[in-house]
Amino acid sequence: MTIKRWGVGELTRYIRQLFEIDYRLQDLEVEGEVSNWRAPGASGHVYFTLKDADAQLKCVMWRSDVLNQRSLPQDGDRVIARGHLSVYEAHGQYQLYCRLIQPAGTGDLAAQFEVLKERLQAEGLFAPERKRPLPERMNTIGVVTSPGAAAFQDVLNVLGRRYPLAQVILSPTLVQGDQAPPQIVAALQALNALPGVDVILVVRGGGSLEDLWCFNDERVARAIATSRVPVVSGVGHETDFTLTDFAADVRAPTPSAAAELVTPLTVDDLRGLLRDRRTRTFIMMESVLSSHRRSLQQLSAGLRLLSPLHQITALRQYIDGLTERAVRAVGADLHLRRERLAGTRRALDAMNPANILARGYAVVRDKDGEVLRRAAEVPPGSRIVIRLHEGQLWATVEQQEENNV
Repeated sequence: MTIKRWGVGELTRYIRQLFEIDYRLQDLEVEGEVSNWRAPGASGHVYFTLKDADAQLKCVMWRSDVLNQRSLPQDGDRVIARGHLSVYEAHGQYQLYCRLIQPAGTGDLAAQFEVLKERLQAEGLFAPERKRPLPERMNTIGVVTSPGAAAFQDVLNVLGRRYPLAQVILSPTLVQGDQAPPQIVAALQALNALPGVDVILVVRGGGSLEDLWCFNDERVARAIATSRVPVVSGVGHETDFTLTDFAADVRAPTPSAAAELVTPLTVDDLRGLLRDRRTRTFIMMESVLSSHRRSLQQLSAGLRLLSPLHQITALRQYIDGLTERAVRAVGADLHLRRERLAGTRRALDAMNPANILARGYAVVRDKDGEVLRRAAEVPPGSRIVIRLHEGQLWATVEQQEENNV
């Protein structure tokens, strides 16, 4: 078998193409701690590293994306960076080209949720034997939610369509924020105090973990678990789970589903079957569309191989590198020139006659101003001028003497 011999650049380009062909690497999120955050030169691009206990990942964000950020992180911040993965060929390193950076703050809330869930579960608050079956007929239905919430309107729509004879009693409350938990508890207590209430729905539409956090409050969970009236929890979307869901007698995936659970079957069941079939059709269509989306993403990745975009991004980073090198080179050149200038100044100072005279030497001239170098040039009786560091002297030669000292 013949082994292919690669050039470094050829191999690096091939590796970059492998990255860009994989559509999963072209739109992904990476969580980690920011380090080595820097924005060299005036380009406006930023470079940093994402790290965790196991590895490090080089990252770059271009100026256009930096300007779209609401805030920029600092070294030590834990963030979620979104972008695509590729290879910077000049250095042969793979890196994340970021489009968006946001704080990773939901991990602490999730940890708090697990701790409280385990503690209440250990107390038996969520035990199956505590759960009560829903009554067969529910003529009076209490609802705990915000009057202006879309979830309440969804419940009314479902109840009006499936069982319009039911009496609905709203016990209003906030469903988001720090003031919501005590209001939810009070709303539950108010419905428990009313006679004839068959079931209570605790509902709210979907949202982030922070938005739904009031339904993870211990006070709310205990109020639901100790309710005299059976409680159905319909908080968030199907993938959202709160302590309310575990404490309630029945958990519904959505507010609408909660309303369907508490209504008896009617002649509209056939319509329900039709809705189920339609939902399945939508799911199948979504599956087909998802498959086509994946194919389109793979084709897009192939088109990117023919695009000069990767050359532009590489040149951007190469220019930043040249800028940093140029700044260092100019600084070094200026330092060297300063040292040379200082050396030349010292040499000139050493050759300055005034400095020589300052050390105690003198310059002797004849009456015509010619500098005298030998005693034999001046016969006795000649007039001479002696130039000192400060001033000069006129003198007459009395005797001449030759020596080689």
